[in-house]
Amino acid sequence: MRDPINVLNSLSDKSKDPSYKFERLYRNLYNPEFYKLAYMNIYANDGSMTPGTSGVTMDGMSESRIDRLIESLRNHSYRPNPARRVYIEKKNSTKKRPLGIISGDDKLVQEIVRMILESIYEPSFSKASHGFRPSKSCHTALKQIQTVFTGANWFVEGDITACYDSFDHHVLIGLLRKRINDEAFIALMWKFLKAGYMDQWTYHKNYSGVPQGSGVSPVLANIYLSELDRFMEEYKDGFKREDRKNNPEYHKLSDKIQHFKTKNAKVWDRLDDRSRKERAKELRKMRTKLVKIPRRPFREETFKGLQYVRYADDFIIGVIGSKEDAEKIKNDIANFLKDDLRLTLSMEKTKITHSAERSRFLGYDLTVGRSNETKRNKNGIRQRVYNGVVRLYVPHDKWKAKLLDCGAIRIKTDNGTGKETWKALHRGKLCNLSRLEILYRVNSEVRGFYNYYSIACNASSLHGFSDLMKWSMIKTFAAKFKCSTREIKKQHVRNGVFTVVEDTGKSTKEATYYNKGFRKKTKPLLGQVDVIDVHKRYARPNSLAARIRARTCELCCAKGVNIEMHQVKRLKDLTGWSEWEVIMRRLRRKTLAVCHECHRKIHENDEFAS
Repeated sequence: MRDPINVLNSLSDKSKDPSYKFERLYRNLYNPEFYKLAYMNIYANDGSMTPGTSGVTMDGMSESRIDRLIESLRNHSYRPNPARRVYIEKKNSTKKRPLGIISGDDKLVQEIVRMILESIYEPSFSKASHGFRPSKSCHTALKQIQTVFTGANWFVEGDITACYDSFDHHVLIGLLRKRINDEAFIALMWKFLKAGYMDQWTYHKNYSGVPQGSGVSPVLANIYLSELDRFMEEYKDGFKREDRKNNPEYHKLSDKIQHFKTKNAKVWDRLDDRSRKERAKELRKMRTKLVKIPRRPFREETFKGLQYVRYADDFIIGVIGSKEDAEKIKNDIANFLKDDLRLTLSMEKTKITHSAERSRFLGYDLTVGRSNETKRNKNGIRQRVYNGVVRLYVPHDKWKAKLLDCGAIRIKTDNGTGKETWKALHRGKLCNLSRLEILYRVNSEVRGFYNYYSIACNASSLHGFSDLMKWSMIKTFAAKFKCSTREIKKQHVRNGVFTVVEDTGKSTKEATYYNKGFRKKTKPLLGQVDVIDVHKRYARPNSLAARIRARTCELCCAKGVNIEMHQVKRLKDLTGWSEWEVIMRRLRRKTLAVCHECHRKIHENDEFAS
């Protein structure tokens, strides 16, 4: 059997030819090595141990299970199970987002399909697309906005109504057929799209959309919405106009400065020190005056430009032009989505905002600076570095909402003045945790929030957020130990840093509250949850695939047996002292390669096995 990594790389190379059509993709589903790679990609996710409607999870992964799946795909009897629908809360909304949980076997097959589709389509995706792509994140989208939206007059914030639930299946299959000439593979995609879902144990058919939560949903969404990316690239070329008018006053003074420099350069060596200082002072005055004069007229009717960035189903457009231009762009996009993609642009939620005001995208506030203040460059020359530059800000209401979600504060509003009073609260849900666990939890919340907003111009404002989180944590400690906050600070503050020291019996653990500051970062973070890793080569001797192939039970040490991977959802749940729990804790692994008999015995006595 071919190495799946080589297969995926081969697909990526061929995809660079836009006219190439892929055939015989379905046969890759007969390769057992693909299933082992898929298992290694998804086994560590918390969702891998969440059962779907069939009750099957990633626990019990084995070569015989792979063989059964391959046989069902080979004779085309494979049928995906309906997804188990659950609802998760939306932030700052009373509505809930539907999420589909699929069965373990379907996760394996979908992960293989995802890797194949990603290899085919990833090289052709637009640079303006940042959602659910390797080495892309919210930060890369925001950084691109900072780079290319310079000088924008208007922002168009796109909002597609129920985007993922509205994808037309026939349109999507039509897009896949443009690059894929394999009816067996296309038929499998139809099965995924038509699998349906179970809501309150009632079966519902899928007539449109891709289920959020399935493994193939992100790449299918990008394939679908890449049509919008291509439309915007063509629209941009037809929209832009590069006839720029110059400001006569600016260029007149600029020419005067150049003439002054040329004239003095010829006689500079013959001048005395006093004359040199006088002429240098005169040159500085002219330069100071020049940077205060706009290079272009305030309103440029002859120059137009457009930039576009998309993250998943959210997109934003920067327009250099009039508000009428922005309105026309909005209407043209709405017509394209309706006619070509069968999607609906929400005309109410798609806002047109002047760039001098703040526009909201991916949780950041965006605005374009108009300050004529200057700053010296490395050569000592003053330049305007703020005018026309996109600036990103942490919205105050975001960290206010975060504090409220955590239960760290209570807000009282004065009925007369409307003034808000914020008071830190203890968090009762954390009181049953150990001191170190409380500190780790609060630190992770503070660091996570800072990591996301670290590229904002006002990232330092998160000191206020951190102070309230810290004070809430101190009150939580006080509630836990039934003492005053003064006593807690006396016991834990060392050299101005809140420190927790715990003796576990075997060792002493020490941890401090986050104190590394909140400086603005210039580089985007790629280690975000929205980043999907590129295909990895799992070549370690102790990799999951190698442990399955070894045919050695890690519990009873029997050799030459069929291996089943026993898996738990969380390692910290293993609090017992049975032999298999001790081994898994010692190895710090959520998986244990065992024979069928050992796996059966584990499940007879284990409440954490599923």
